[in-house]
Amino acid sequence: MQLVYIGLFGALGCLGRYFVSGWSYTLFGRGLPYGTLAVNVIGSFLLGLIMEGSLRSTFLSPEVRMGITVGFMGGFTTFSTFSYETIRLMEDGSFLQAGANVLLNVLVCLVFAGLGIFLARQL
Repeated sequence: MQLVYIGLFGALGCLGRYFVSGWSYTLFGRGLPYGTLAVNVIGSFLLGLIMEGSLRSTFLSPEVRMGITVGFMGGFTTFSTFSYETIRLMEDGSFLQAGANVLLNVLVCLVFAGLGIFLARQL
């Protein structure tokens, strides 16, 4: 049943990303990637809210929580997971690891995005 929840919520997350991104670009224009920023910020907030809330209560079953966090958030944005994990590192006092996580995720992903663009342009 858990896989069904992940799949269904994942589809909803993808649709949510599409609509939120489009709405953000309509509202703010395309001067910056506002659509991506919007889904990353919303996703980060929602993952923090859902994870902490569901770990402190029995409001959501573990299967539904996985559907929402892995499925919906995975379809909506993966940046939310990065943000949540970084906050948890900081709360644990692992500031060096949190900083490394930020630098590595941002810099390495940018480098690999650039490599992908380069490779695509060579083909």
